Amino acid sequence: VQLQASGGGLVQAGGSLRLSCAASGFIFSTYYMGWFRQAPGKEREFVASIRWSGGSANYADSVKGRFTISRDYAKNMVYLQMNSLKPDDTAVYLCAARAPPAARYDYWGQGTQVTVSS
Repeated sequence: VQLQASGGGLVQAGGSLRLSCAASGFIFSTYYMGWFRQAPGKEREFVASIRWSGGSANYADSVKGRFTISRDYAKNMVYLQMNSLKPDDTAVYLCAARAPPAARYDYWGQGTQVTVSS
């Protein structure tokens, strides 16, 4: 199993980034996919998730209205479009996968750094 996140970088506050996560080694279409983030000295926190069917997504309150999660079944990819970025969004972003009905995420990627300057 591999989850390879990419697309991070340095951006000014108010800017946008799109993160990508390439999935392989499991049946992508049957897994929930999620994005998490971890800032220095802080615990990992949930950012967004999308159902295996792609029909429903959930977001942390802190990113609602600014971030959008999506998935491409043909490419086994999941994306996180991040708009109106704030310095508080600075963190390592990780993608993860879980097989329903389990609540725990089974697979994790290595993360991509997002830095938002003020």
